[in-house]
Amino acid sequence: MSQDAAERWSAAFSAWYPEERDTRGWDDSLGWLQAVAHGADAVAAFAKVLPHRRSDLLELCGRRVTVTQTDYRYVQLEDARLARALVRVLQEPELTSLEATGWLDLVAEALEGGGPGPVPLWAFNTFATLQSLHLHLTRGIADEGLPPHSEAVATRVAELLRLPYYWLA
Repeated sequence: MSQDAAERWSAAFSAWYPEERDTRGWDDSLGWLQAVAHGADAVAAFAKVLPHRRSDLLELCGRRVTVTQTDYRYVQLEDARLARALVRVLQEPELTSLEATGWLDLVAEALEGGGPGPVPLWAFNTFATLQSLHLHLTRGIADEGLPPHSEAVATRVAELLRLPYYWLA
């Protein structure tokens, strides 16, 4: 695939991914849909062919995980697929610590103002993804190891996870 083609595909994907509302993992009549998980796989692929777009891809994942218009709770490991994709994007050695953690500001902004009461589905999905990401950042991915800024990103993720889990050390 040419660089121009990859850029065109990436632009179209970036417009679609955070806007897709049908995020069901499985449908009894249609089978696997998994827009979130398959999109995460696409993010990881774009990170390989467009390494200069990694900051944009991190922000794109942040926008996907904080979409408030959902009636679907991640139950088919979408959170883990997003976490794996994020770690693969973070593998770029040229990313600065600020670039590696900056996209989490978008997540923090989305979570601002939450309080007591039931957790909205989108926030549940966000926290599930952050938990999975923290695990991936501390354990690494087989044959890929940990990204350069894994400790800084894991620390920022843990700060966000203290919002619902105030008892965490």
